Amino acid sequence: MDKHNLPERPDWRDEAEKLGFTFADMAGEPYWDETSAYQFTLREIEEDIEAPSNELHAMCREAVATAVRDEEWLRRLAIPDEHHDFIAASWSRGEPELYGRLDLSYDGKGPAKLLEYNADTPTSLYESASFQWLWFEQQQALGVLAADADQFNGIHEALVDRFAAIFAPAEDVHFTADAQNPEDYATVETLAWAAREAGLGAHFTDLAQIGLTEDDQFADDQSRVIGALFKLYPWEDMLRDDFAPFLQSSGTRFVEPPWKAVLSNKGIMALLWQLFPGHPNLLPAFFHDDIRDALSGGAPAQQIAKAFEVAQPQLSNGYVTKPIFSREGAGITIYEAGQATAQTQDDTYSHHPLIAQALAPLPVYDGFHPVIGSWIVGETCCGIGLREDRSRITHNLSRFKPSFILG
Repeated sequence: MDKHNLPERPDWRDEAEKLGFTFADMAGEPYWDETSAYQFTLREIEEDIEAPSNELHAMCREAVATAVRDEEWLRRLAIPDEHHDFIAASWSRGEPELYGRLDLSYDGKGPAKLLEYNADTPTSLYESASFQWLWFEQQQALGVLAADADQFNGIHEALVDRFAAIFAPAEDVHFTADAQNPEDYATVETLAWAAREAGLGAHFTDLAQIGLTEDDQFADDQSRVIGALFKLYPWEDMLRDDFAPFLQSSGTRFVEPPWKAVLSNKGIMALLWQLFPGHPNLLPAFFHDDIRDALSGGAPAQQIAKAFEVAQPQLSNGYVTKPIFSREGAGITIYEAGQATAQTQDDTYSHHPLIAQALAPLPVYDGFHPVIGSWIVGETCCGIGLREDRSRITHNLSRFKPSFILG
């Protein structure tokens, strides 16, 4: 893994505007940044990122299977009691998942470490699947990238195949997000584009325009009943929404399925470590209260004794606290030698329970810290996208960087 300064494509900003990539710059700073790119070898991609990502996703599914059988785990993950059966039934029926993004810390030496799994509403999809591939093709045509270079990016094709696999031919699917959020809108449009290529009907409806019919079915802004809905709206909010009592009775098929509420929760990192203590791609993680009790010799320590024993050497090098519900780095604090050494100012999610996770310092390239987003479609890793920041904590204005394979 290395980082190379490269010439930008002529007029790429005009092309971005033409394609609707309206957030290539945000808050006066570049979001899409092609002044440099990250290079990987094929071995690094296949052995250090792709294969571990597939294994991590399989482990996450095992964690879901464990959680839905355990009322205590569902409560620890802050899933409201009245929806436990809804979540468990979704899993037992085998309702299919669409996609997710594993965020990895990786320095080119390995092993990659799982920081968290954005399994329900991951964004940066358009940049990863589409604009990054366009960059690669054009830079190769311009001679900036070698003719034998490649890019780990089969995201769009995988989405097309996945839509075709989980929906009936010509089925209508609604897509919803906040229409006023350009990044969210780009994400659902990227998905809708793949759905149309799969032969499905795809209709966008602003999230705020969805309502209920007299029969308590969900309907769009044209009063069409919604049979299948992809929603860029997190399950932790949906389960507490005013419409929550109608989620089960509406008959709507949701993508992502309700069981993704278990994975769209940083508490899953604690369950993963209990199930697979010492796994090379996992970081030790515990509910913050469990660490306190373990250190004081309290009863919960007996439940996590093995996992805590394996974790202590890594935790002694530093740890990170995160709310179980948070996005874009909000509420994260890094501790080293018992002192907070970095934290975000956004405390939007800080009222939620915390996990404590061993620190996996991000590598540094030219003063920037990259995080690899490893994309899972269905149950298979099919591409990556990178974001980097001068801060040690990735947040909503961190830059997106293209990547390529050579060697």
